[in-house]
Amino acid sequence: MTIEWWYWAVGGILLILLELAIPAFFVIWFGLGALLVAGVMLVVGDASLTTQLALWGVASLAMVALWFQVFNPKRHKTLVGTAAGEVIGEVGLLVGKVEPFQRGKVRFQRPILGAEEWACVAEETIAAGERVRLVSVEGSYVKVAKA
Repeated sequence: MTIEWWYWAVGGILLILLELAIPAFFVIWFGLGALLVAGVMLVVGDASLTTQLALWGVASLAMVALWFQVFNPKRHKTLVGTAAGEVIGEVGLLVGKVEPFQRGKVRFQRPILGAEEWACVAEETIAAGERVRLVSVEGSYVKVAKA
């Protein structure tokens, strides 16, 4: 018994449909790999079962790796939704002068927890235009120190 190209096509479609029942967004890549093998088999004609299975495995794993490479959570430019502890140490530019017990404004190069500009406090007087380091997030404002 030889495996025809349409076996791979049906298997691929079934795996893609299985993704609807198992919302892990992982099975779809094996289904797309099977559709790729079906396309290759349609063009090439005949290939051994070992070649077909190897092509399916390599194609599926390559698609999974590409998926995680493109949509890597650590690559996001903003830090929206991250824990406050992960943004400690970020450096920003003081926009408005800050004095003890008075609020100033700090602007970060990339958004921190959804905003580029934050109200800030400091334990010492810091002039506008100085670079500051984020020490802690205190609710709706941040605490900074000279960088």
